[in-house]
Amino acid sequence: MTACQRPGCTGSIDDGFCDVCGMAPAPAAAAPTPVAVAAAPAAAAATTGSARTDPISTGSVSSRPTTGSPLSVRGSRTSSGGSMSTRTGSSRGTAASRRGRLGAGLVEVPPVPVRDPSEAILANPEVAERKRFCSNCGKPVGRGKDGQPGRTEGFCRECGTAYSFTPKLVPGDLVGGQYEVLGCLAHGGLGWIYLARDRNVNDRWVVLKGLLDTGDSEAMAAAVAERRFLAEVEHPNIVRIYNFVQHPDPKTGTLVGYIVMEYVGGKSLKDLRSARDSDGHLVPLPLDQAIAYALEVLPALGYLHGEGLLYCDFKPDNVIQSREQIKLIDLGAVRRIDDDESPTYKTDGYCAPELATVGPSISSDLYTVARTLAVLTFNFDYLGIYSDRLPDPGDVPVLAGNGSYYRLLARATDPNPDARFESASDMADQLVGVLRETMAVADGEPRPALSTLFSPERDVFGADPDRFPTLPSAAEVVAALPVPQVDATDAAAGLLATSAATEPKAVIQSLSASSLDTVEIRLRVARARVELGDVRGATKDLDELAGRVPGDWRVTWYRGLVALVAGRAQEARDHFELVYGWLPGEAAAKLALAFAEEMAGRPAVAAHYYGLVWGTDRSYVSAAFGLARVRLSGQDGAAPDKAAAVAVLETVPKHSSHYVAAQLAAVRAGMSVTSTALTEQDLVNAGQRLEGVELDAARRNRLAIEVLEAARKWVVSDPRRPAMAVAGKRLLGCALTERELRLGLERHYRSLARLSDTAEQRVALVDRANSVRPVTWV
Repeated sequence: MTACQRPGCTGSIDDGFCDVCGMAPAPAAAAPTPVAVAAAPAAAAATTGSARTDPISTGSVSSRPTTGSPLSVRGSRTSSGGSMSTRTGSSRGTAASRRGRLGAGLVEVPPVPVRDPSEAILANPEVAERKRFCSNCGKPVGRGKDGQPGRTEGFCRECGTAYSFTPKLVPGDLVGGQYEVLGCLAHGGLGWIYLARDRNVNDRWVVLKGLLDTGDSEAMAAAVAERRFLAEVEHPNIVRIYNFVQHPDPKTGTLVGYIVMEYVGGKSLKDLRSARDSDGHLVPLPLDQAIAYALEVLPALGYLHGEGLLYCDFKPDNVIQSREQIKLIDLGAVRRIDDDESPTYKTDGYCAPELATVGPSISSDLYTVARTLAVLTFNFDYLGIYSDRLPDPGDVPVLAGNGSYYRLLARATDPNPDARFESASDMADQLVGVLRETMAVADGEPRPALSTLFSPERDVFGADPDRFPTLPSAAEVVAALPVPQVDATDAAAGLLATSAATEPKAVIQSLSASSLDTVEIRLRVARARVELGDVRGATKDLDELAGRVPGDWRVTWYRGLVALVAGRAQEARDHFELVYGWLPGEAAAKLALAFAEEMAGRPAVAAHYYGLVWGTDRSYVSAAFGLARVRLSGQDGAAPDKAAAVAVLETVPKHSSHYVAAQLAAVRAGMSVTSTALTEQDLVNAGQRLEGVELDAARRNRLAIEVLEAARKWVVSDPRRPAMAVAGKRLLGCALTERELRLGLERHYRSLARLSDTAEQRVALVDRANSVRPVTWV
């Protein structure tokens, strides 16, 4: 143990946190792969108490993503007004729930060997005095005094309630005539956990879980409820329940209930999180590994929710990794969703703030998953000042460096339950997107995936090489961005899927004549108005929809498009930031936000978002052109970085239909500086890049003229350059001298003249050829 680092505190860091103030050790300077630490499986600690409801601290940090809690957006809703999940059958979420191994096929999670059950038995089973509290009033009980140890059984001095922290079973006891007790494994808020051997089924190892305090009526009721619920549970990531038996209390003879469940050998996430660095600081788990654990847990919680059950008390203690499998092991707090009477069990630091007043819900279960992710991935005072909110991302490197991860945690732990994820599959879907992005940023390898919330890019904006690097128009961007997918449950989904109208005016006319008036019809009409540039009409449609389906994120998305068309870049940025906060795993939100930031004159922030999108998924080619464009514009007062712009454009794959456009844009990017700043190599590279792409004769001649003219200006800008020309270095067949470059220009002008459509064009080009040719005697 080490001394607590909080000024004035006399406690010690034990089991990861101070036993007096609850403070975690200072954040570690580095985060290497944690060292496995042997420990027995632990039962859930169920504590009670109120939680504060302070809002999540958010704010913008210079040139990095602006963070914010998306309180003004909700999941999309059906036309009847009922809540609809933001997910309509995600391929990402489905993959997470059906894969055959831990890590979603993306992460290599170190396996944890199955532990020999006999090695997990506690040599001296007892509850530490600091963990003894009255089950009725919560006051400390069983504490030592004057050097004497505290009593393990007795009565609370405050309210008189009996307490007992003594195991009721001892090695050799035969419970239910079938299960031979071998010893205690662990203890927790709802009971002791014993290791036993099933005499009737091949001496298999089983776990018996009984009550910590048999005099506690609420705990007894919880055990009975647990027996009823767990008989219905069957999921590969949830511990199996074999039986429920009774055994007399050794002192009173009262029958005590025990749940018989499978033994899961391995380590809990709390154990895996307990490794320390050389300075004694707790080492957070690698981000991708922690997300992999959450992606394994969410389908299990989703299964419980689908069965009408709530887990209520999720935390690292209650998850065991055995080999490459994850299991929820303690379901003592499980209750039915419609149960408003049973006692609620929770753990401070993990539970949602409304649990004590409103009660548990699906969103409060998901809240605990996000809090667990936070505890696993960075050190913070989650039991104290941050017991119900996240630290500012600027104070936590893993959050500052992973804006999408922060936004996911912020949404899942929003103080407003209605602003959180609506289902475990919704959260898993976005978490997979965040994981793909996180891993792509870490190793530079894209990890694309189809979205079920947005279509692919409909076109690529900013890809016209003749206009590069000019900022594309808002209309061009609106026409190219992905669009929200149609809700398949909407009554008009079939009509929209089969409609032949694509031109905006035709769409409005066709849908206005329809007898259907659904949310999807209204959204499609609003989109058509945006594409026509009808700001007033689109705004009116969206205002009506906002009243009809409050908080629908798609309304916020289209408001962002309206703001783009209207030229209100900051307003567009605010709308897209909300959508990003709501859907942190979606590339479409970040792509739209990137352009809004670029339009608003913040190239560094735009480059960040363009880079996230392009680095994760190379199908969003607009992001490549956008990133190259902002690199050429300069950032934070720095000079344009043509080398970085060219490097981005060269990553457009050869199989892309925009490969040639990217290569031609790279030609222009390489010569996008003044003549004096150009280098000989810049010119040679541009010529080689031009020679390497297949173009029609007219375009090739026009671009060759552009390159040769830039080279001519470069040569004449310094009188010494003709004498410095290196033999053998040629540009499009010309030596780097003014005479050779003029001859090359003349040749390409004449070739272009022969390809011209009109006599006027031909004469103009011939005149230009004559004017540029070097002076000769003939």
